[in-house]
Amino acid sequence: QLQLVESGGGLVQPGGSLRLSCAASGSTLDSYGIAWFRQAPGKEREGVSCISTGGYTSNLTEHVRGRFTISRDNAKNTVFLQMNSLVPEDTAVYYCAARFTRQSIVCDFPKYDYWGQGTQVTVSS
Repeated sequence: QLQLVESGGGLVQPGGSLRLSCAASGSTLDSYGIAWFRQAPGKEREGVSCISTGGYTSNLTEHVRGRFTISRDNAKNTVFLQMNSLVPEDTAVYYCAARFTRQSIVCDFPKYDYWGQGTQVTVSS
């Protein structure tokens, strides 16, 4: 059973940066497409970015284009989300999710098999 644990969230000023980590245990991430989602208070969950087993990436929202970068280190069994130029609208709980797949290019799936518990990101002065 794959387990995901997010970390790296916190309070940051507008314009600042954070790097979120999604660490996996129970299985290796090699065969999983990984996505980051976020949910702000009173809003629906929103896909942020995803990365395929082959390392292909995709932004799932235009709001983070040019500011957020997703990457994976299979040796560390971890996926990262580097977030730069943060704005208050980025405030949310950020979740990582995994989908077992044999497709090396696709990472945007309608359903994911495993979810982490989330990490809070607050952007405020």
